[in-house]
Amino acid sequence: MAKGTVSRGVVKEYDLNPDGVRVVVRWDDMVIGASIFVPCINTDGATKELRRISKDKGWESHVLVRVEDGKLGVRMWRTL
Repeated sequence: MAKGTVSRGVVKEYDLNPDGVRVVVRWDDMVIGASIFVPCINTDGATKELRRISKDKGWESHVLVRVEDGKLGVRMWRTL
């Protein structure tokens, strides 16, 4: 890797990437009632990605844009 470059890794099908930084979630561990918070600026992009993943997995979920501990982001709850 050349000096001054950043490796962001390969973004896989169910990785999140709303702000250009890869976020890996262990989706197999997400049971009904569990939630995740994704800190990000691009909340529209994160919301779309989370809804797409939830739909692909056949889950029902609830997604909200929130500020938690002073950080803007999106929280998704798996509801079914």
